[in-house]
Amino acid sequence: MNSDAVTKTSPHRALFHALGLTNEEIERPLIGIVSSKNDIVPGHMNLDKIVDAVKLGVAMAGGTPLVFPAIAVCDGLAMGHQGMKYSLVTRELIADSTEAMTLAHAFDALVMVPNCDKNVPGLLMAAARLNIPTIFVSGGPMLAGKVDGQKISFSNVSEAVSEYQAGKITKEKLQEYENKGCPTCGSCSGMYTANSMNCLTEVLGMGLKGNGTIPAVYSARIQLAKHAGMQIMELLKKDIRPRDIMTKDAFENALTLDMALGCSTNSMLHLPAIAHECGIELDLDIANAISDKTPNLCHLAPAGHNFVEELDEAGGIYAVMNEVNKLGLIKTDLITCSGRTVGENIAGCINKNTEVIRPVENPYSKTGGIAVLKGNLAPDSCVVKRSAVAPEMLKHEGPAKVFDCEEDAMQAINSGQITPGDVVVIRYEGPKGGPGMREMLNPTSAIMGRGLGESVALITDGRFSGATRGAAIGHVSPEAAVGGNIALIESGDIIQIDIMANEINIKISDSELEKRRAAWKPRKPRITTGYLARYAAAVTSGNKGAILE
Repeated sequence: MNSDAVTKTSPHRALFHALGLTNEEIERPLIGIVSSKNDIVPGHMNLDKIVDAVKLGVAMAGGTPLVFPAIAVCDGLAMGHQGMKYSLVTRELIADSTEAMTLAHAFDALVMVPNCDKNVPGLLMAAARLNIPTIFVSGGPMLAGKVDGQKISFSNVSEAVSEYQAGKITKEKLQEYENKGCPTCGSCSGMYTANSMNCLTEVLGMGLKGNGTIPAVYSARIQLAKHAGMQIMELLKKDIRPRDIMTKDAFENALTLDMALGCSTNSMLHLPAIAHECGIELDLDIANAISDKTPNLCHLAPAGHNFVEELDEAGGIYAVMNEVNKLGLIKTDLITCSGRTVGENIAGCINKNTEVIRPVENPYSKTGGIAVLKGNLAPDSCVVKRSAVAPEMLKHEGPAKVFDCEEDAMQAINSGQITPGDVVVIRYEGPKGGPGMREMLNPTSAIMGRGLGESVALITDGRFSGATRGAAIGHVSPEAAVGGNIALIESGDIIQIDIMANEINIKISDSELEKRRAAWKPRKPRITTGYLARYAAAVTSGNKGAILE
């Protein structure tokens, strides 16, 4: 179906005239622009400017741009309370509502204008499901803040709270972090989830060069949006569709760059979900195989002291791809939204700063930034951002301190009940158990702020913000709510973690596990009405991308 379905009959045309469209506009291809603009998300407050630029680009190239909205939750504002249950679940709402609007109005093509954590993957899922010509242009990353001459970001503010509570900084210093941590509009300035997914959109071939890295406040972002508006008309003319671009090889490219960049662990939820919409099964078992041969070249905040603005100055995502491809790890013959192949896109994109993008001869590590772990604690899998873990915590053994929700864990951390060597376990926070698979930035920030980042691990069937650093292991599958082994852990059990060996185990016998399983009973659902109850009934586990079935 194309726009002929709504532009060739008089009743339909009468409604377009009611919109103020001319006959000339009605006769042109109808291009849907999906805008995530709202006034509550800092990464989205500038999207009206991006949308206006896209509309101009579409019109210059002979299309008729028509805007409709997508929702977006700010994970930072939703963090640490009931609101975080509503973050991941919006990914499916975004995909579903975009499908409904697109097919109801018979758009010929789409330009997606997202920026933050769930609306980027949600719109990528919609693009794959609809499979009409589509291009992405995001709102761009925030510039870093600065305190005492040092660049900072949102994660520094979170950690400063615990530093203040522990008496390490003054109230005035905490307020300085608060006032200076997020100085501009845009998605938070480190390699957190939003920037991870915008960068990986470039790698997948669905966004033009610079989509993931050009800062939100730069005029180059407006130029990029105009080019995206013009380019969608070329994609429509050539009938290049999302599933032509997002092939299995493209997802393997994305996983490869994920490892090189040290992206958020949330990418391990979103890439399988997007692939699923493409009809591709992206088994996370391949992640470690890709990681084993992919060097980690970037340590962006929170793993290091560089920020996305510096990655942009160093040559951006194409420069990282070109660097990685010195090892022959990139599939270069894949078509992209530029109309050119990956190889043509990255040719000549040099690394301009070897401190920001390490050469493959001198990586931060010879293996990638993310690891998938398995063992009797997580028989299906769990995930850790290895590049953000202190070296001394890559292998750790210690007693479990078990909590059945985030709030209980926070109380224990803030009251000094967590001591060096402990392994904090937060369960019943998975996709079904939460429901909604909350992020655990507050507990990890509290651990780091109290100086325990090099001696305490945190394990959860929930997930982590891209702002998290430390030995934070999430997405434990199966989750506690369905009787996964994480539900059987008792405080005092010894947990063995070997991140380099991709292993995680409870140091108890199989017979003891089975004895505990026989005594285990499912918990009563925390929420029994509304969207979250429907979500909990349909959602799968973290290792499957928390897709709905």
